[in-house]
Order: sequence, then C-alpha cells, then structure tokens
Amino acid sequence: DPRAMARFWDEAMDWTLHEVTGDHAVLRSAKGVGPYLQFLRTPETKTVKNRVHLDLRPYPGDDQAAEVARLRALGATDIDLEELDEAVRQIALGENVTVFHGFGAAGMDGITEATSHPPIPIETDMEKYPNVVARATDVLRRAGIEGPYGLAIGPELYTGIGETTEHGGYLLFDHLRQLLGGPLVWAPGVRGGIVLSLRGGDFVLECGQDLSIGYQSHDAEVVRLYLEESVSFRVIEPDAAVALVPKA
Repeated sequence: DPRAMARFWDEAMDWTLHEVTGDHAVLRSAKGVGPYLQFLRTPETKTVKNRVHLDLRPYPGDDQAAEVARLRALGATDIDLEELDEAVRQIALGENVTVFHGFGAAGMDGITEATSHPPIPIETDMEKYPNVVARATDVLRRAGIEGPYGLAIGPELYTGIGETTEHGGYLLFDHLRQLLGGPLVWAPGVRGGIVLSLRGGDFVLECGQDLSIGYQSHDAEVVRLYLEESVSFRVIEPDAAVALVPKA
C-alpha cells in the first residue's frame, strides 16, 4: 500500500506527505527542497503479487549541500570516495597534458608543439639548471617577450630541485625563482619543463562545460558515476614559451 509505506517513512524521517492517490504517494522534506521519496503501486501480475518501488530522485531546486549535511548527520561518515578522488586526479592530469603537450586526436596543439623556439636540453645534474633557465629567459627577452616568467616542471624534477643545495648553501629552488622573477610550478603531466611568460594573454584555456559529476547506473553493489567537462586551449603567442627537454 503506497499510502501506508509513505506514512511509515513520514514518521521515521519527519517529512511531509504530498500527492496522495490510491496508487501513488510522495514524501518531501518539510522545507520542500532536496530529494524526495516516491511510492508507486505496480500493476498486479498474473500471480496477484504487488510490488512497491522506492525511488529516490533529485527534486528540482534541491539544496544538495544541505542534503549531504543531513546524510552525514545520520551517520554517513564512512563513504569510500577513493575512486572518485582518483578520477578527479586523472581528469586534471589530462588537462595538464593538453595544455602543455597538446591533444592530437582533437587537433589541439599544446605549448611545446606551438612554440617557435627550439627546445633547450636539460641534464640530470641539477646544479646546471640555473644556466638552462637563464638561457630560456634570455631567449624570451630577445623575442620581445616580457616577464615575469614561470617554470612548469614535472613531479620528479620538481622534487630533485627542491632537494638540491648549491655550493655555498644556496637553495637551487630560490636561485631559479630569482632568475625567473616568478614561481616554479609542480605540474603532473609535463615532460621535462617549460619556461613561459606570465605577463598574460599568450595562452587561452576556455571551459565550455565546467567539471561536473553525473550518474550513469547502479546495481546492488556499485554506483557508477562519471566526470565530464569540455575545454579548448589556444596558443596566442608562440614566442612566449621555451621547452626544456631531458637529454636523450
């Protein structure tokens, strides 16, 4: 009986009963926002068996943040979101690769493909990095590209720079920042490094659809979600970056 089921959950959740008919009942929160519960009586089968479906559907104008807070207040503290976290990391990594190295399948050039300057080789000897960065900034200045400059670099090289102290006790990290006039940026997905101008207007990343999460399907054990976004990237000034490529 949908009405009886709805009344039971009404008392359990302190919600309000709406839209009651013989075969249909809806429960909503007292504020009228957030998810709602809908109880339906399915047509009788040949075995004269009744089946009641409990559907939890998004309600237009719902306050999702408030609903999450309500669920946590009910004790939902052990939600395993590790796979969601990993999915977010992967989509962010994909953005980095697209910006710095392009997305060939979409015909989109990244900074290293579009730059007009030849790449500068880098070696495993971290103490040679100041000379490499100084060369890169000199190339940019000679091309009329003003600073400040920044260095986007992959995780391994970033860690190596952070752990290196030059002769005299001067931190390599601080030395490079002084040469650049700007930051060193930890950038997963970058192969080698890229010295680029931070003056603005040389590179354009456009988001058509912001990163969003959606529901795909579920079964008794798994809820399948998806992340989605649409982006485009353009290099306006090919002279504004120099690629640093590990020596073969």
